[in-house]
Amino acid sequence: MKKHYSIQYSSCVQYLQGHLGKIFSRIKSYRLVTNPQPLKGSPFSVDEVFRALSIRCSVLNLPKMYSPLGVGGSEANAAPCMKSQISNRIRTSLIALCAMLAISINLGAQSTFTLKAEVRPRTEYRHGFKKLINPATQNAAFFTDQRTRLITTFSAPKYDFMVSYQDVRIWGEEAQVYKPTVGSGSAFAAVNQAWANLKFSKKTSLKLGRQEWDYDNVRILGNLAWAQQSRSHDGALLVVKDSVQQFHLGAAYNQDGKTPEQTKLLETFYNVTSNYKTMQFLWYHRDFKKGGLSLLALNNGQQAKDSSTYFTQTLGGIGNIKLKKLKLELEAYYQTGKEAAGKDVNAWLLAASLTAPLGKKGNLVLGADYLSGSSLDDAATQNNAFNPLYGTHHKFYGYMDYFYVGNASAQMSRTIGLIDPYLRFNIPVGKKANLQLTGHQFISPVDIYSVPEQKTTKLSNTLGTEIDLVLSTAITPDVKIEAGYSQLFATESMAKIKGGDYKALQNWAYCMITFSPTLLISKL
Repeated sequence: MKKHYSIQYSSCVQYLQGHLGKIFSRIKSYRLVTNPQPLKGSPFSVDEVFRALSIRCSVLNLPKMYSPLGVGGSEANAAPCMKSQISNRIRTSLIALCAMLAISINLGAQSTFTLKAEVRPRTEYRHGFKKLINPATQNAAFFTDQRTRLITTFSAPKYDFMVSYQDVRIWGEEAQVYKPTVGSGSAFAAVNQAWANLKFSKKTSLKLGRQEWDYDNVRILGNLAWAQQSRSHDGALLVVKDSVQQFHLGAAYNQDGKTPEQTKLLETFYNVTSNYKTMQFLWYHRDFKKGGLSLLALNNGQQAKDSSTYFTQTLGGIGNIKLKKLKLELEAYYQTGKEAAGKDVNAWLLAASLTAPLGKKGNLVLGADYLSGSSLDDAATQNNAFNPLYGTHHKFYGYMDYFYVGNASAQMSRTIGLIDPYLRFNIPVGKKANLQLTGHQFISPVDIYSVPEQKTTKLSNTLGTEIDLVLSTAITPDVKIEAGYSQLFATESMAKIKGGDYKALQNWAYCMITFSPTLLISKL
Protein backbone atom coordinates (compact mmCIF):
# COMPACT_ATOMS: atom_id res chain seq x y z
CA MET A 1 0.00 0.00 0.00
CA LYS A 2 1.32 3.41 -1.00
CA LYS A 3 2.41 5.60 1.82
CA HIS A 4 0.88 9.11 1.87
CA TYR A 5 2.79 12.18 2.90
CA SER A 6 1.67 15.70 3.65
CA ILE A 7 3.61 18.50 2.05
CA GLN A 8 3.23 21.99 3.40
CA TYR A 9 3.78 25.26 1.55
CA SER A 10 7.19 25.95 3.06
CA SER A 11 8.62 22.61 2.01
CA CYS A 12 7.14 22.98 -1.50
CA VAL A 13 8.71 26.42 -1.92
CA GLN A 14 12.04 25.14 -0.64
CA TYR A 15 11.90 22.27 -3.14
CA LEU A 16 11.09 24.60 -6.06
CA GLN A 17 13.73 27.17 -5.09
CA GLY A 18 16.40 24.51 -5.15
CA HIS A 19 15.52 23.52 -8.71
CA LEU A 20 14.74 26.98 -10.11
CA GLY A 21 17.76 28.85 -8.75
CA LYS A 22 20.04 27.66 -11.53
CA ILE A 23 17.46 28.58 -14.18
CA PHE A 24 17.14 32.15 -12.88
CA SER A 25 20.94 32.43 -12.82
CA ARG A 26 21.07 31.22 -16.43
CA ILE A 27 18.48 33.80 -17.45
CA LYS A 28 20.53 36.57 -15.86
CA SER A 29 23.68 35.34 -17.59
CA TYR A 30 21.91 35.87 -20.94
CA ARG A 31 20.94 39.39 -19.83
CA LEU A 32 17.27 38.74 -20.36
CA VAL A 33 16.01 40.09 -17.05
CA THR A 34 15.78 43.73 -18.13
CA ASN A 35 14.31 42.99 -21.56
CA PRO A 36 10.49 43.01 -21.52
CA GLN A 37 10.24 42.70 -25.31
CA PRO A 38 9.83 39.42 -27.18
CA LEU A 39 13.16 37.78 -27.88
CA LYS A 40 14.32 38.09 -31.47
CA GLY A 41 12.67 35.39 -33.54
CA SER A 42 10.96 33.88 -30.49
CA PRO A 43 7.23 33.74 -29.63
CA PHE A 44 8.08 34.11 -25.93
CA SER A 45 8.87 37.34 -24.12
CA VAL A 46 11.02 37.46 -21.01
CA ASP A 47 7.96 38.28 -18.90
CA GLU A 48 6.29 35.14 -20.22
CA VAL A 49 9.32 33.08 -19.28
CA PHE A 50 9.21 34.48 -15.76
CA ARG A 51 5.49 33.92 -15.47
CA ALA A 52 6.02 30.35 -16.56
CA LEU A 53 8.70 29.97 -13.91
CA SER A 54 6.52 31.46 -11.17
CA ILE A 55 5.30 29.11 -8.46
CA ARG A 56 1.67 28.79 -9.41
CA CYS A 57 -0.90 26.04 -9.59
CA SER A 58 -1.19 26.71 -13.33
CA VAL A 59 2.48 25.86 -13.79
CA LEU A 60 2.21 22.71 -11.71
CA ASN A 61 -1.08 21.88 -13.40
CA LEU A 62 -2.76 21.38 -10.00
CA PRO A 63 -6.40 22.11 -9.13
CA LYS A 64 -7.07 24.54 -6.28
CA MET A 65 -7.64 21.79 -3.77
CA TYR A 66 -4.09 20.65 -4.34
CA SER A 67 -2.66 24.17 -4.29
CA PRO A 68 0.36 24.51 -1.99
CA LEU A 69 -1.73 26.99 0.02
CA GLY A 70 -4.83 24.85 0.00
CA VAL A 71 -8.40 26.05 -0.54
CA GLY A 72 -8.21 28.47 2.36
CA GLY A 73 -5.08 30.09 1.07
CA SER A 74 -3.04 29.57 4.25
CA GLU A 75 -0.26 27.24 5.17
CA ALA A 76 -2.40 25.62 7.82
CA ASN A 77 -4.98 24.60 5.21
CA ALA A 78 -2.48 22.97 2.87
CA ALA A 79 -4.05 19.91 1.31
CA PRO A 80 -2.41 16.54 1.68
CA CYS A 81 -1.00 14.94 -1.44
CA MET A 82 1.57 12.44 -2.46
CA LYS A 83 5.11 13.83 -2.53
CA SER A 84 5.95 11.64 -5.48
CA GLN A 85 3.03 12.99 -7.54
CA ILE A 86 4.00 16.63 -6.92
CA SER A 87 7.65 15.81 -7.52
CA ASN A 88 6.85 14.21 -10.89
CA ARG A 89 4.71 17.16 -11.91
CA ILE A 90 7.40 19.59 -10.81
CA ARG A 91 10.03 17.71 -12.80
CA THR A 92 7.78 17.57 -15.88
CA SER A 93 7.03 21.28 -15.62
CA LEU A 94 10.69 22.14 -15.15
CA ILE A 95 11.68 20.11 -18.21
CA ALA A 96 9.06 21.89 -20.33
CA LEU A 97 10.07 25.28 -18.97
CA CYS A 98 13.76 24.63 -19.54
CA ALA A 99 13.02 23.58 -23.13
CA MET A 100 10.96 26.74 -23.68
CA LEU A 101 13.73 28.86 -22.17
CA ALA A 102 16.39 27.17 -24.30
CA ILE A 103 14.34 27.81 -27.45
CA SER A 104 13.93 31.46 -26.48
CA ILE A 105 17.64 31.90 -25.79
CA ASN A 106 18.78 30.08 -28.93
CA LEU A 107 16.35 31.92 -31.19
CA GLY A 108 17.51 35.19 -29.68
CA ALA A 109 20.87 34.78 -31.46
CA GLN A 110 19.68 33.76 -34.91
CA SER A 111 21.50 33.43 -38.19
CA THR A 112 20.08 34.89 -41.38
CA PHE A 113 20.38 33.58 -44.92
CA THR A 114 19.56 35.96 -47.78
CA LEU A 115 19.35 35.27 -51.50
CA LYS A 116 19.25 38.20 -53.92
CA ALA A 117 19.45 38.58 -57.68
CA GLU A 118 20.23 41.34 -60.14
CA VAL A 119 19.58 41.65 -63.86
CA ARG A 120 20.82 44.92 -65.38
CA PRO A 121 20.68 45.34 -69.17
CA ARG A 122 21.96 48.63 -70.60
CA THR A 123 21.59 49.77 -74.19
CA GLU A 124 24.09 52.36 -75.44
CA TYR A 125 24.53 54.53 -78.51
CA ARG A 126 28.15 55.71 -78.80
CA HIS A 127 29.03 58.48 -81.22
CA GLY A 128 32.14 60.02 -79.72
CA PHE A 129 32.26 58.16 -76.42
CA LYS A 130 35.75 58.17 -74.76
CA LYS A 131 37.33 59.61 -77.91
CA LEU A 132 36.29 61.90 -80.74
CA ILE A 133 34.64 60.21 -83.69
CA ASN A 134 35.33 61.04 -87.33
CA PRO A 135 31.98 60.51 -89.10
CA ALA A 136 33.66 60.55 -92.51
CA THR A 137 35.40 57.26 -91.81
CA GLN A 138 33.77 55.89 -88.64
CA ASN A 139 30.28 54.77 -87.66
CA ALA A 140 28.57 54.93 -84.29
CA ALA A 141 28.37 51.91 -81.99
CA PHE A 142 25.04 50.51 -80.76
CA PHE A 143 24.70 47.52 -78.44
CA THR A 144 23.17 46.12 -75.26
CA ASP A 145 25.24 44.55 -72.53
CA GLN A 146 23.87 42.90 -69.41
CA ARG A 147 25.00 42.10 -65.92
CA THR A 148 23.40 39.15 -64.14
CA ARG A 149 24.15 38.43 -60.51
CA LEU A 150 23.13 35.87 -57.92
CA ILE A 151 24.07 37.02 -54.43
CA THR A 152 24.00 34.89 -51.28
CA THR A 153 24.76 36.22 -47.82
CA PHE A 154 24.80 34.47 -44.47
CA SER A 155 24.99 36.36 -41.20
CA ALA A 156 25.67 34.66 -37.87
CA PRO A 157 26.59 36.08 -34.46
CA LYS A 158 30.28 35.30 -34.92
CA TYR A 159 30.78 35.57 -38.68
CA ASP A 160 29.28 36.59 -42.03
CA PHE A 161 29.97 35.43 -45.52
CA MET A 162 28.95 36.46 -49.02
CA VAL A 163 29.21 34.88 -52.46
CA SER A 164 28.25 36.93 -55.52
CA TYR A 165 28.46 35.27 -58.91
CA GLN A 166 28.08 37.42 -62.00
CA ASP A 167 27.88 37.00 -65.74
CA VAL A 168 28.54 39.99 -68.00
CA ARG A 169 27.88 39.72 -71.71
CA ILE A 170 26.77 41.60 -74.80
CA TRP A 171 23.49 40.50 -76.27
CA GLY A 172 24.26 38.23 -79.23
CA GLU A 173 27.84 37.32 -78.38
CA GLU A 174 26.70 33.71 -78.28
CA ALA A 175 24.53 31.99 -80.86
CA GLN A 176 20.88 31.14 -80.23
CA VAL A 177 21.77 27.46 -80.06
CA TYR A 178 24.88 27.36 -77.95
CA LYS A 179 26.63 24.37 -76.45
CA PRO A 180 29.61 25.27 -74.27
CA THR A 181 32.82 23.33 -74.80
CA VAL A 182 36.08 23.20 -72.88
CA GLY A 183 37.62 26.65 -72.85
CA SER A 184 34.54 28.38 -74.24
CA GLY A 185 32.12 30.72 -72.53
CA SER A 186 32.02 34.38 -71.71
CA ALA A 187 35.25 35.92 -70.54
CA PHE A 188 33.25 37.99 -68.07
CA ALA A 189 31.62 35.13 -66.16
CA ALA A 190 33.26 35.36 -62.77
CA VAL A 191 32.94 35.57 -59.02
CA ASN A 192 32.33 39.21 -58.16
CA GLN A 193 32.66 38.73 -54.41
CA ALA A 194 33.44 35.76 -52.19
CA TRP A 195 34.43 36.60 -48.64
CA ALA A 196 34.06 35.58 -45.03
CA ASN A 197 34.00 38.10 -42.20
CA LEU A 198 35.07 36.95 -38.74
CA LYS A 199 33.62 39.03 -35.88
CA PHE A 200 36.00 39.13 -32.95
CA SER A 201 33.68 41.54 -31.13
CA LYS A 202 31.12 44.23 -31.88
CA LYS A 203 34.00 46.59 -32.64
CA THR A 204 36.52 44.38 -34.44
CA SER A 205 36.25 42.14 -37.50
CA LEU A 206 38.44 40.60 -40.22
CA LYS A 207 37.17 40.10 -43.78
CA LEU A 208 39.03 37.66 -46.05
CA GLY A 209 38.53 36.94 -49.74
CA ARG A 210 37.36 38.72 -52.89
CA GLN A 211 35.62 41.92 -51.81
CA GLU A 212 34.69 45.43 -52.88
CA TRP A 213 36.59 48.33 -51.31
CA ASP A 214 34.29 51.33 -51.55
CA TYR A 215 35.35 54.41 -49.56
CA ASP A 216 34.10 57.96 -49.09
CA ASN A 217 33.06 59.49 -52.42
CA VAL A 218 34.84 56.63 -54.32
CA ARG A 219 37.50 59.03 -55.66
CA ILE A 220 40.46 56.73 -54.86
CA LEU A 221 38.84 53.42 -53.87
CA GLY A 222 35.49 52.53 -55.44
CA ASN A 223 33.58 49.46 -56.58
CA LEU A 224 33.10 50.87 -60.10
CA ALA A 225 29.37 50.14 -59.92
CA TRP A 226 28.66 51.85 -63.25
CA ALA A 227 30.75 49.31 -65.17
CA GLN A 228 28.86 46.07 -65.67
CA GLN A 229 31.82 44.00 -64.45
CA SER A 230 32.50 46.37 -61.49
CA ARG A 231 35.70 46.14 -59.42
CA SER A 232 36.72 43.88 -56.54
CA HIS A 233 39.97 43.03 -54.77
CA ASP A 234 41.46 39.80 -53.41
CA GLY A 235 42.67 40.67 -49.95
CA ALA A 236 42.15 41.06 -46.22
CA LEU A 237 40.43 43.89 -44.37
CA LEU A 238 40.72 44.51 -40.63
CA VAL A 239 38.03 46.82 -39.21
CA VAL A 240 38.09 48.45 -35.77
CA LYS A 241 35.23 50.85 -35.04
CA ASP A 242 32.96 52.40 -32.46
CA SER A 243 29.96 54.70 -32.67
CA VAL A 244 31.85 57.75 -34.00
CA GLN A 245 35.09 56.57 -35.60
CA GLN A 246 36.62 53.64 -37.42
CA PHE A 247 39.95 52.32 -38.71
CA HIS A 248 40.22 50.07 -41.76
CA LEU A 249 43.47 48.29 -42.64
CA GLY A 250 43.46 46.58 -46.03
CA ALA A 251 46.14 44.45 -47.66
CA ALA A 252 46.51 42.47 -50.88
CA TYR A 253 49.27 40.45 -52.55
CA ASN A 254 48.52 39.19 -56.05
CA GLN A 255 49.83 36.29 -58.10
CA ASP A 256 48.60 35.16 -61.50
CA GLY A 257 47.16 31.71 -62.13
CA LYS A 258 49.01 30.85 -65.33
CA THR A 259 51.20 28.48 -63.38
CA PRO A 260 49.05 25.84 -61.63
CA GLU A 261 49.30 25.72 -57.87
CA GLN A 262 50.86 22.23 -57.99
CA THR A 263 53.85 23.53 -59.94
CA LYS A 264 54.10 27.03 -58.44
CA LEU A 265 57.31 26.35 -56.56
CA LEU A 266 59.57 29.27 -57.49
CA GLU A 267 59.40 33.03 -58.08
CA THR A 268 56.61 35.55 -57.51
CA PHE A 269 56.54 37.29 -60.90
CA TYR A 270 53.11 38.81 -61.52
CA ASN A 271 51.99 38.78 -65.14
CA VAL A 272 48.77 40.85 -64.90
CA THR A 273 50.08 44.25 -66.00
CA SER A 274 46.74 46.02 -65.54
CA ASN A 275 46.67 45.27 -61.82
CA TYR A 276 48.85 46.00 -58.81
CA LYS A 277 51.08 43.29 -57.40
CA THR A 278 50.69 44.41 -53.81
CA MET A 279 48.71 47.10 -52.08
CA GLN A 280 48.07 48.22 -48.51
CA PHE A 281 45.94 51.04 -47.18
CA LEU A 282 44.93 52.55 -43.86
CA TRP A 283 41.66 54.48 -43.75
CA TYR A 284 40.38 56.48 -40.80
CA HIS A 285 36.96 58.10 -40.52
CA ARG A 286 35.34 60.16 -37.78
CA ASP A 287 31.87 61.64 -37.62
CA PHE A 288 31.22 65.04 -36.09
CA LYS A 289 28.02 66.83 -35.21
CA LYS A 290 27.99 68.84 -38.44
CA GLY A 291 30.13 66.74 -40.76
CA GLY A 292 32.82 64.13 -41.09
CA LEU A 293 36.51 63.60 -41.86
CA SER A 294 38.29 60.74 -43.64
CA LEU A 295 42.04 60.21 -43.99
CA LEU A 296 43.70 57.73 -46.35
CA ALA A 297 47.25 56.39 -46.69
CA LEU A 298 47.69 53.96 -49.59
CA ASN A 299 50.83 52.12 -50.72
CA ASN A 300 50.58 50.77 -54.27
CA GLY A 301 53.14 48.26 -55.60
CA GLN A 302 53.37 47.86 -59.38
CA GLN A 303 55.67 45.27 -60.93
CA ALA A 304 58.01 46.23 -63.77
CA LYS A 305 59.05 43.97 -66.64
CA ASP A 306 62.32 43.10 -64.88
CA SER A 307 60.30 41.73 -61.91
CA SER A 308 61.18 44.73 -59.72
CA THR A 309 58.30 46.22 -57.75
CA TYR A 310 57.94 50.00 -57.63
CA PHE A 311 55.87 51.69 -54.96
CA THR A 312 53.86 54.89 -54.96
CA GLN A 313 52.19 56.38 -51.91
CA THR A 314 48.94 58.33 -51.92
CA LEU A 315 48.23 60.44 -48.83
CA GLY A 316 45.26 62.68 -48.18
CA GLY A 317 41.65 62.85 -47.19
CA ILE A 318 38.22 64.34 -47.55
CA GLY A 319 36.09 66.36 -45.15
CA ASN A 320 32.64 67.88 -45.20
CA ILE A 321 30.76 70.33 -43.00
CA LYS A 322 27.20 71.63 -42.92
CA LEU A 323 26.84 75.41 -42.87
CA LYS A 324 23.15 75.98 -42.16
CA LYS A 325 21.51 74.95 -45.45
CA LEU A 326 24.80 74.55 -47.30
CA LYS A 327 27.22 71.63 -47.40
CA LEU A 328 30.91 72.24 -48.09
CA GLU A 329 33.20 69.37 -49.12
CA LEU A 330 36.98 69.64 -49.48
CA GLU A 331 39.39 67.01 -50.75
CA ALA A 332 43.17 66.81 -51.15
CA TYR A 333 45.65 64.04 -52.03
CA TYR A 334 49.38 63.92 -52.68
CA GLN A 335 51.29 61.18 -54.53
CA THR A 336 54.97 60.34 -54.25
CA GLY A 337 57.30 57.37 -54.84
CA LYS A 338 58.32 55.65 -58.08
CA GLU A 339 56.10 54.29 -60.84
CA ALA A 340 56.74 51.04 -62.70
CA ALA A 341 58.58 52.88 -65.48
CA GLY A 342 61.09 54.07 -62.89
CA LYS A 343 60.02 57.72 -62.91
CA ASP A 344 59.79 59.76 -59.73
CA VAL A 345 56.20 60.67 -58.87
CA ASN A 346 55.26 64.11 -57.58
CA ALA A 347 51.55 64.73 -58.14
CA TRP A 348 48.47 66.05 -56.39
CA LEU A 349 44.70 66.41 -56.51
CA LEU A 350 42.49 69.16 -55.10
CA ALA A 351 38.70 69.18 -55.16
CA ALA A 352 35.94 71.29 -53.64
CA SER A 353 32.17 71.40 -53.90
CA LEU A 354 29.34 73.41 -52.38
CA THR A 355 25.81 71.98 -52.26
CA ALA A 356 22.80 74.24 -51.81
CA PRO A 357 19.08 73.39 -51.65
CA LEU A 358 17.00 74.01 -54.75
CA GLY A 359 13.27 74.08 -54.10
CA LYS A 360 11.80 71.64 -51.59
CA LYS A 361 13.71 68.49 -52.55
CA GLY A 362 16.26 69.44 -55.21
CA ASN A 363 19.78 70.77 -54.90
CA LEU A 364 22.49 72.60 -56.78
CA VAL A 365 26.16 71.59 -56.68
CA LEU A 366 28.99 73.91 -57.68
CA GLY A 367 32.43 72.32 -57.70
CA ALA A 368 35.84 71.91 -59.28
CA ASP A 369 38.45 69.14 -59.56
CA TYR A 370 42.15 69.79 -60.20
CA LEU A 371 44.41 66.85 -61.09
CA SER A 372 48.03 67.73 -61.80
CA GLY A 373 49.63 66.72 -65.10
CA SER A 374 53.00 66.30 -66.79
CA SER A 375 54.10 68.97 -69.23
CA LEU A 376 56.53 68.67 -72.11
CA ASP A 377 58.98 70.78 -70.10
CA ASP A 378 59.19 68.27 -67.25
CA ALA A 379 62.26 66.05 -66.97
CA ALA A 380 62.03 62.65 -68.63
CA THR A 381 62.57 61.01 -65.23
CA GLN A 382 59.68 62.90 -63.60
CA ASN A 383 55.95 62.13 -63.55
CA ASN A 384 53.76 64.94 -62.22
CA ALA A 385 50.44 63.46 -63.34
CA PHE A 386 48.09 62.41 -60.54
CA ASN A 387 46.65 58.90 -60.79
CA PRO A 388 43.24 58.46 -59.10
CA LEU A 389 44.02 54.73 -58.91
CA TYR A 390 41.04 52.49 -58.17
CA GLY A 391 38.17 54.96 -57.91
CA THR A 392 34.88 55.13 -59.80
CA HIS A 393 36.04 57.73 -62.32
CA HIS A 394 32.80 57.73 -64.34
CA LYS A 395 31.19 59.60 -61.46
CA PHE A 396 33.47 62.64 -61.63
CA TYR A 397 34.93 63.72 -64.96
CA GLY A 398 31.96 63.69 -67.30
CA TYR A 399 29.78 60.71 -68.18
CA MET A 400 31.31 60.37 -71.65
CA ASP A 401 34.45 59.00 -69.95
CA TYR A 402 37.11 61.08 -71.71
CA PHE A 403 39.38 61.09 -68.66
CA TYR A 404 40.85 58.37 -66.41
CA VAL A 405 38.59 55.55 -67.63
CA GLY A 406 41.09 53.25 -69.30
CA ASN A 407 41.94 55.78 -72.01
CA ALA A 408 44.97 58.03 -72.19
CA SER A 409 44.75 61.83 -72.24
CA ALA A 410 48.32 62.60 -73.14
CA GLN A 411 50.73 64.24 -75.52
CA MET A 412 53.95 62.34 -76.19
CA SER A 413 52.92 59.75 -73.56
CA ARG A 414 52.64 62.38 -70.84
CA THR A 415 49.29 62.56 -69.09
CA ILE A 416 48.14 66.18 -69.19
CA GLY A 417 45.99 66.13 -66.04
CA LEU A 418 42.65 67.93 -65.79
CA ILE A 419 40.94 71.03 -64.43
CA ASP A 420 37.19 70.39 -64.29
CA PRO A 421 34.84 73.09 -62.93
CA TYR A 422 31.24 71.87 -63.01
CA LEU A 423 27.69 72.86 -62.14
CA ARG A 424 25.02 70.25 -61.34
CA PHE A 425 21.27 70.50 -60.82
CA ASN A 426 19.27 67.71 -59.17
CA ILE A 427 15.57 68.32 -59.75
CA PRO A 428 12.77 66.01 -58.54
CA VAL A 429 10.18 65.16 -61.18
CA GLY A 430 6.92 64.02 -59.64
CA LYS A 431 7.08 61.71 -56.64
CA LYS A 432 9.48 59.03 -57.89
CA ALA A 433 11.66 60.52 -60.64
CA ASN A 434 14.75 62.72 -60.59
CA LEU A 435 16.36 64.81 -63.31
CA GLN A 436 20.08 65.53 -63.14
CA LEU A 437 21.69 68.15 -65.38
CA THR A 438 25.47 68.68 -65.25
CA GLY A 439 27.79 70.96 -67.18
CA HIS A 440 31.57 70.39 -67.27
CA GLN A 441 34.28 72.69 -68.59
CA PHE A 442 37.43 70.66 -69.35
CA ILE A 443 40.74 72.53 -69.14
CA SER A 444 44.32 71.27 -69.42
CA PRO A 445 46.64 72.36 -66.58
CA VAL A 446 49.62 72.08 -68.96
CA ASP A 447 50.32 73.59 -72.37
CA ILE A 448 48.96 71.86 -75.48
CA TYR A 449 50.89 72.16 -78.75
CA SER A 450 49.88 71.67 -82.36
CA VAL A 451 53.18 69.84 -82.95
CA PRO A 452 54.18 68.45 -79.53
CA GLU A 453 57.52 67.09 -80.75
CA GLN A 454 58.66 70.60 -81.66
CA LYS A 455 56.53 72.50 -79.12
CA THR A 456 55.28 74.83 -81.85
CA THR A 457 51.93 76.62 -82.12
CA LYS A 458 50.56 76.60 -78.60
CA LEU A 459 46.84 75.81 -78.55
CA SER A 460 44.12 76.79 -76.13
CA ASN A 461 44.11 75.01 -72.77
CA THR A 462 40.33 74.62 -73.07
CA LEU A 463 39.54 71.06 -74.16
CA GLY A 464 35.78 71.31 -74.42
CA THR A 465 32.41 71.48 -72.70
CA GLU A 466 30.25 68.48 -71.83
CA ILE A 467 26.56 68.47 -70.95
CA ASP A 468 25.15 65.41 -69.14
CA LEU A 469 21.42 64.80 -68.71
CA VAL A 470 20.12 61.85 -66.66
CA LEU A 471 16.52 60.92 -65.82
CA SER A 472 15.97 58.18 -63.25
CA THR A 473 12.87 56.70 -61.65
CA ALA A 474 11.79 53.72 -59.56
CA ILE A 475 8.82 51.65 -60.73
CA THR A 476 9.04 49.59 -57.55
CA PRO A 477 11.77 49.39 -54.88
CA ASP A 478 13.20 46.47 -56.88
CA VAL A 479 12.86 47.90 -60.40
CA LYS A 480 14.62 51.10 -61.47
CA ILE A 481 15.00 52.78 -64.85
CA GLU A 482 17.67 55.27 -65.86
CA ALA A 483 18.19 57.04 -69.17
CA GLY A 484 20.84 59.55 -70.14
CA TYR A 485 22.10 61.75 -72.94
CA SER A 486 25.48 63.49 -73.13
CA GLN A 487 27.04 65.78 -75.70
CA LEU A 488 30.59 67.08 -75.98
CA PHE A 489 31.54 70.35 -77.64
CA ALA A 490 35.22 69.71 -78.27
CA THR A 491 38.08 72.01 -79.27
CA GLU A 492 41.16 71.52 -81.43
CA SER A 493 43.15 70.91 -78.25
CA MET A 494 40.95 67.91 -77.44
CA ALA A 495 41.54 66.53 -80.92
CA LYS A 496 45.30 66.79 -80.39
CA ILE A 497 45.22 64.49 -77.39
CA LYS A 498 42.28 62.26 -78.43
CA GLY A 499 42.26 62.27 -82.21
CA GLY A 500 39.08 62.47 -84.29
CA ASP A 501 37.10 65.39 -85.71
CA TYR A 502 36.41 67.99 -83.04
CA LYS A 503 34.02 69.86 -85.36
CA ALA A 504 31.69 66.85 -85.71
CA LEU A 505 28.76 66.02 -83.44
CA GLN A 506 29.98 64.03 -80.43
CA ASN A 507 27.23 62.45 -78.35
CA TRP A 508 26.24 59.40 -76.33
CA ALA A 509 22.94 58.02 -75.04
CA TYR A 510 21.89 55.07 -72.90
CA CYS A 511 18.92 53.42 -71.24
CA MET A 512 19.34 51.04 -68.32
CA ILE A 513 16.86 49.04 -66.28
CA THR A 514 17.83 47.33 -63.04
CA PHE A 515 15.92 44.44 -61.47
CA SER A 516 17.23 43.68 -57.96
CA PRO A 517 14.73 41.49 -56.07
CA THR A 518 15.29 39.81 -52.74
CA LEU A 519 14.33 36.20 -53.43
CA LEU A 520 14.61 34.72 -49.96
CA ILE A 521 15.24 35.72 -46.36
CA SER A 522 15.43 32.85 -43.91
CA LYS A 523 16.00 32.93 -40.16
CA LEU A 524 17.95 29.85 -39.14
